[in-house]
Amino acid sequence: MHALVWPLLAELGLAMAISVAGTALASRSSDAAGAAFAIASQVTAMLFLLFRIIGAGVSVVVTQKLGARQYDAAQNVARAVVGASSWLGGISALAGWLAAEPLLRLLNTPADVLPLAVPLLKALALAMLFDAWNAAMASVMRAHLRTRDTLLVLVAMHVCHLALALPLMFGWGGLPAIGLPGYALALTLSRMLGLALHLILWQRQLGIRLHAQDWWRLPRAELAAVLHIGLPGAAENIAWRLAFMVSVATAAELGATALATQAYVLQVMAGVMMFSIASGLTVEIMVGYLIGAGQLRQAHQLVQRMLLRGALVALLIAALAALAARPLLGWFSNDEHILAGGTILLWLTVLLEPGRTFNLVVINALRAAGDARFPLLAGALSMLLVLAGGSWLFGVVLGWGLPGVWLAYAADEWIRGLIMWRRWQALAWVPHARHARKQLVPLVVVEG
Repeated sequence: MHALVWPLLAELGLAMAISVAGTALASRSSDAAGAAFAIASQVTAMLFLLFRIIGAGVSVVVTQKLGARQYDAAQNVARAVVGASSWLGGISALAGWLAAEPLLRLLNTPADVLPLAVPLLKALALAMLFDAWNAAMASVMRAHLRTRDTLLVLVAMHVCHLALALPLMFGWGGLPAIGLPGYALALTLSRMLGLALHLILWQRQLGIRLHAQDWWRLPRAELAAVLHIGLPGAAENIAWRLAFMVSVATAAELGATALATQAYVLQVMAGVMMFSIASGLTVEIMVGYLIGAGQLRQAHQLVQRMLLRGALVALLIAALAALAARPLLGWFSNDEHILAGGTILLWLTVLLEPGRTFNLVVINALRAAGDARFPLLAGALSMLLVLAGGSWLFGVVLGWGLPGVWLAYAADEWIRGLIMWRRWQALAWVPHARHARKQLVPLVVVEG
């Protein structure tokens, strides 16, 4: 278990550090540039949700097949996901390039931020295609318990990214200073390197050599199993992202200072929630293996242990971040309004994060057990009314500003988290797990 958690935690830490570095580099120009970087990143994250249609299912299906010792079937699923990633990543890239300004206007991007955000989003478009391939390949590697290999690829990508971003953004070494688009160009080149490394690792470590047709084929049988888990998972992620975009639009409506404050606090929060995310990914991998092997009781005990540990660690880390709010936010801005407002938000994060842990751990466990539809159906109403509606009601209508938005975040996480926990404790996922096991090994008697 620890052999999985710590490489995943290191991956998340590196990704968060690069995101923080990008925001800090952008904010060196101005808070408007920092806000442009943040809102363009939110749009790319929204577009990347198309990949979640398969991304939410590939790890579960591969781990279940590996747990059932169906190695050839696991390889076929991996090949199918590469082809699907080409299509979904390509659609995301085209949307980012062709619809950059309408998408940013949809989020109420302030007038002084829009001229910076549009060219940045267009420059980030191609990187989305490479991110789709890299994410698919990394998910398959993790499902094979090759978390250290995925960590090494991530390190190489991020070192390459920073090594290229600094001279391209600021004109070092005689290069022209191109600002935020330079960050995007460096990102794209680093993702190309990541794809090359993943291809090498797939061949050497997993014995998978991709053929030309694998890059575009959409084999029905393999993708059907992935979509059975992935479609509800993607719909849940899309619903959350759309609701979250309402909160971003709410912050944008409050002005450039509020948008920058939200962006900087979200960067700090990314570090706060790393352990919970790593725990959730680990649970998904391990529960998938256990379901494939028919060990349902062990899966139940694993989730109970990881949830308690994750909630306690999330509470502790959030409290430490709140205590160090001003030094942490000082990496991004010296504006007193931003520092004061961000400190309040980080104290509210202490309330939010334990609730988020329930979602990160239990929803991944439900999905790995084959119970993928319930999280969507149970959570959609809370996302719509509490996250989206609450952000607008508390933030704008009642005039509570960003603290009101954060209260809506916390209420939504706790409501959904407790619903998911009740589902898991009531063992309502067991019939789905037994069905998934029988699909893999039809004649095996499954442990109760």
